[in-house]
Amino acid sequence: MTDDAISSTEPPIAIPLGDDADTTRIGAALGRALARSDVVLLSGGIGAGKTALARAAITARLARVGRTDDIPSPTFTLVQIYEADIPIWHADLYRLSVSDEVYEIGLDEAFETAAVFIEWPDRLGAATPARVLKVELDFGPKGEGRIAVIQPLGPGWAPVMDALKDAI
Repeated sequence: MTDDAISSTEPPIAIPLGDDADTTRIGAALGRALARSDVVLLSGGIGAGKTALARAAITARLARVGRTDDIPSPTFTLVQIYEADIPIWHADLYRLSVSDEVYEIGLDEAFETAAVFIEWPDRLGAATPARVLKVELDFGPKGEGRIAVIQPLGPGWAPVMDALKDAI
């Protein structure tokens, strides 16, 4: 589904991420606030912090159930799955060549049953869910730090957006 076909329910927020601690704090707030069927689309160039933000979110959610798993990048495995109080999927679609491969790895089912982080979401094509949280990461001015622009698309994102605003 294209962005034109999805209406936003809240304005985007821009969060400066001056250092790794800021990324960890915002990621942890995001991870604690997500529910089943929440899909987070992580966009940005290589090295922009997509994996770091997802790792912080997953780590915080696993901590709820007393787990301290290693959270590797799913670049080569395509998907990493974690069992916390809800299932969490972390997918890196950079290596997908066609959007139909999304169905082969089971992401369409995960969209309904898990909290899902997707790096390189442009590879989803028509499989993009209507209700998503878009997180665009970019380098800050003069290459210092990062900036996360977060845009909720579809209903039901108020608790997540409130948690992120509280973490700023």
